[in-house]
Amino acid sequence: MAAEPVPPATSSASIIVAGGCFWCVEASFEAMPGVKSAVSGYVAGQLDHPSYEEVCGGGTGHAEAVKVVYDPAQIGLDPLLDLFFRVHDPTTVNRQGHDVGSQYRSVIVVADAAQKAAAVAAIARNQPRFTRPIVTEILELQTTGPARFHLAEEYHQDYFRRHPEQAYCAAVIPPKLEKVRKFLKEDLKHGGASRGP
Repeated sequence: MAAEPVPPATSSASIIVAGGCFWCVEASFEAMPGVKSAVSGYVAGQLDHPSYEEVCGGGTGHAEAVKVVYDPAQIGLDPLLDLFFRVHDPTTVNRQGHDVGSQYRSVIVVADAAQKAAAVAAIARNQPRFTRPIVTEILELQTTGPARFHLAEEYHQDYFRRHPEQAYCAAVIPPKLEKVRKFLKEDLKHGGASRGP
């Protein structure tokens, strides 16, 4: 009797980014082919197990962030970072549009030297798109303690998918999804964005 074929193992990698309201960032990355999941959370703060209300108060030091898990065989880190710079304004300190506060700052959280190099290169590659300097922070991932990635409350996960009619979502997220579609059509399809490792 022949052995059952073993399905190929699927690999995954992840990157954590912060670029304003995590509902917006999460929805943008969920629209990307090759992304397995995008989950909302809090990163780089001083309080262990922060709540949404505490983070919104601005006193915990956390940024609203999204952990993007992707399949490197389908999409590389470079185009994901290029997309990150398309769907938020990385030139404004502690704000995205009407959302103001340190919890809305622009951050890339790197897990190792390779991710740090990719983040530095992405900032340099995308700077010519902007007239003001990119102010995105590059932080090292903490795996323990208050500064690590904390999963946000369940009701924040897949928020746009579950509440597209909510006023903030309806006004702010569709233009970001249009930027994702444009990125896929013009940049990735025609090689305008680095595909990278």
